[in-house]
Amino acid sequence: MKTLLNSSKVIICCGPGGVGKTTIAAAIGLQAAKNGRKVCVVTIDPARRLADSLGVDHLNNTPRVIEGPWDGELWAMMLDSKGTFDELVKQYAANDEQVQRILTNRIYHNLSTALSATQEYMAAEKLYEIYSKSEFDLIVVDTPPTRNALDFLEAPGRLTRFLENRFFRLILMPTRAYLKAFNVATRTFLHTVAKVAGSEVVSDALAFFQVFEGMEEGFINRAKQVQLLLSSDAVGFVVVTTAKRDATTEAAYFIGKLGHYNIKASALVINRIYPSFLKDKKALMNLKSFQRDHEEQQNRKTKLLISNLCDLMTISESENAIISKLVDKISISQVYKVPLMDIDIHDLDGLSYIGNALNT
Repeated sequence: MKTLLNSSKVIICCGPGGVGKTTIAAAIGLQAAKNGRKVCVVTIDPARRLADSLGVDHLNNTPRVIEGPWDGELWAMMLDSKGTFDELVKQYAANDEQVQRILTNRIYHNLSTALSATQEYMAAEKLYEIYSKSEFDLIVVDTPPTRNALDFLEAPGRLTRFLENRFFRLILMPTRAYLKAFNVATRTFLHTVAKVAGSEVVSDALAFFQVFEGMEEGFINRAKQVQLLLSSDAVGFVVVTTAKRDATTEAAYFIGKLGHYNIKASALVINRIYPSFLKDKKALMNLKSFQRDHEEQQNRKTKLLISNLCDLMTISESENAIISKLVDKISISQVYKVPLMDIDIHDLDGLSYIGNALNT
């Protein structure tokens, strides 16, 4: 992964939930900083895992430097989707009055805080914002679990389709044209919605769409730029998984979905691999045979030790079979195995250990 760390502008870590993506993203960022690059690690996940791993008390929507003895620079931030949405509104609004009318609208509040797809788009937007400023040599993105990470890829296109929708553009028409264009069927539809959701909801929605007038082109153009970035050669996708059957199935699914976007995964990281203490399966069979043949001569501790070793080797053999099946199914040349550690990774020393396993 050393070549990927030194050549990419963006690395996006993705995969199933619970496989250690945040830790891997932080370790990649730390290793790149050790290689002399100025790196920013960005997490979309609102949990505190990234801050904990980097040994800081908190992270927010602004990159924060992580001090340490490395040749480059390590920065980190945690996405604030509403804050990012607010910044976009301020960027594309015609004046301060339009900004305030949008920010105080209840429909906007729900869009910017409650909808998961909004969070994924704002994550892509924040990535593009940091990338376009060219302040960092590398940006490492830690994404939510797989299907949410797909929302991360799909969100810019979904926003563009929504803003280009004929019904949306109709609502954005100036008041007089809007009243003329709305036919009886449309007014009947809105009247029905008002009875179900309440007239205030419809009023807020119409007010939001009306005040949004003139901003849609800016959002559409920016979303298209984000799409181009995500599919460009500057971005590398690192799929993280464990050697569990359900996790590898999810990882294979994600790699296949990437192909639909004409994106090829750059590397596969298999995290928390059980150690292998014997050379091969034949050595394991010989050990089990020895255990059976000399059971009477073994004391309790020896029996327990051999039994534990056999169990560990059985798990290792099973993991190797699952990994081989996954690698045969996908076309990724760079496959990295990170060993299982006997402690939780919660500091820079632990991240350095993992980074060394990836820096080959």
